[in-house]
Formats: sequence, C-alpha cells, structure tokens
Amino acid sequence: MSTGLIALLDDVVALAKVAAASLDDVAFQAGKAGAKAAGVVIDDAAVTPRYVVGFAASRELPIVRRIAIGSLKNKLLILLPAALALSLLAPWAITPLLMLGGAFLCYEGAEKVLEAIRPHAAHAHEEAVGAAPADPAALEEARVAGAIQTDFILSAEIMAIALSSIPESGFLAQAAILAVVGIGITVVVYGAVALIVKADDAGVALAREEGIAMRLPAGLRPAARALGRGLVKGMPPFLKLLSIVGTAAMVWVGGGILIHGLEEFGVAGPGHLSHDLSAAAGAVPGVGGALGWLAGAAFAGVVGLVAGFALIPLVERVLAPLAKRFRRA
Repeated sequence: MSTGLIALLDDVVALAKVAAASLDDVAFQAGKAGAKAAGVVIDDAAVTPRYVVGFAASRELPIVRRIAIGSLKNKLLILLPAALALSLLAPWAITPLLMLGGAFLCYEGAEKVLEAIRPHAAHAHEEAVGAAPADPAALEEARVAGAIQTDFILSAEIMAIALSSIPESGFLAQAAILAVVGIGITVVVYGAVALIVKADDAGVALAREEGIAMRLPAGLRPAARALGRGLVKGMPPFLKLLSIVGTAAMVWVGGGILIHGLEEFGVAGPGHLSHDLSAAAGAVPGVGGALGWLAGAAFAGVVGLVAGFALIPLVERVLAPLAKRFRRA
C-alpha cells in the first residue's frame, strides 16, 4: 500500500514538472511573440488616447476601461479562434483579411489628415458618411465603438505576428500562447493609456497648496509641486503630439500591411523600394538604425496616405450609401 502511494506521488510530481515546464514554455514563447509585435503595440498605445481627449475627467477612466474590455473581446473571443481556424483551414485568407484591415487604418488616418489640412472638405465627408453625434452620451458611444474598431485591426496584426512567430506546436499550446500575448498586451497598452490620460489630474493633485505633496517630507514638497505644475502644463501639448503620432501610426501601419500584402501576391516593387530606402538611410554612421527605420516608416506612411485618400471618395460615394441602404432594409 505504501509502495503504491509512493509510486502515485512520484507520478504526480512528474506530471507537475511536465506542467510547469509547459507553462514556462508558454510564457517564454508568449514573451518572444509579444516582442515581435512590439512595434504595433506601441502604435496601439499611441492611437488610443485620442479617443478619450475632450471628455470630462470623470469619464476618462470608464472610457478607457470600456475600450480595454472591447479589446480583450476582440483578441480572445474573435481573433484568437479566427487566427487558429484560418491557420488550419484557410491560411491563404489571412493576408487578404489583413490587407482589408490595413486599408481601413489608411482610410481612418487619411480622414484625420484631411480634417487638419482641409476642415471644410472633412466636414462635408463626415456629413456624407454620417456625422459624429453632438450629444455627449452618443458621442462617447461613437468614440468607444470607433476605438474598438481600430483596436480590432491593430489587434489582428498583433495576433498574426504573434502566431507567425510561434514554432510548430500543438493547437492548445498555440491557443495558450496567443491568449497570454493578448491579455498581456491589453494590460500594458491600456494601463499606459490610463496613466497618460490621468497624468494631468495627478499633476493638479501634486501642485495644489493642500495637495498630496504636503504629505511628503518637507524637503521633497517643492520638487513634487514643481512636478505637478509641469504635468499640468505639459500634458495638453503632449496629448496633442500623441494624437499626431497616433494618426501617423495608423497611416504607416496600414501602409506597411499593404506593402507586405502586395509582396505576398507577387507585387514586390513597393517592398523592394522600401527596403532600398531603409538600407540607404541605414548606411549613415552612428544613427543608421534610427534613420533606416524612419525611412521605412515614412515610405509606408506615403503608401498609406495615398491609399487612404483614394479610399475617401470610394467610402463617401459607394460604401456609405450601400451601408445606409442595408441599414434601412
């Protein structure tokens, strides 16, 4: 009896070791996959804050929370099973679907550029496709829906990159790795977004005469209050800059997806040109790495803008009217 119990315990320990090794492998592979997608993750963090700007301070965190929940649903309930199913049943469909998402990002980014350079034309386009509602509650709903749509495209790119970087393994292992990547990236991105949008409130709390700085040791109070004033003054221009970066991120990520997709279909010219530009800029001593990346991103941005501006009249004159007819039906 005691021998059987010892053997059973040995089996349990062996199984526990195997399970621990499997968990370690999942965590390691998830870390590698997440690192591969780091560029898109940064773009995601840059894009999201612009959907929160302009609302009352009391609504900022609830909006971020709603977008984060939508992002988790995108990744875990839609994209994870879809990515695994497509990789098994129709891997040929992944590139066209990603290109459609990239085209959507190009269109959204081009819309923002049009709004900055030709406000009247942008207003006319908004009216044609359905203007943003003036009611604050309806505007919040529209912003959250728009943010979740954009997150869906960026998340699809993240999950595709993550899936492509996972070595050959079982279905459950791939699912577990993608789930860890999805949850981890969502926590990082939306945690960062929450910190960004609430930084000015933290600055106010630090800068006030009777603020939280007064709870610190006397020697630290002046520095804490100066930091608070710096946050209050610095966050509005920082958020404006982040909005510009977010728009640029939409365009260059979307353009990059289109370039890579065209290469998959045998249209290698844009990809070769992007590579040549990056290689030429990368040859500059000392700053070659940064310049090479900027050259590639700039070229992808130009491609994205061209595609986005081409899509604006298509959406306005064809797709939006069709969508309105479909909704009426």
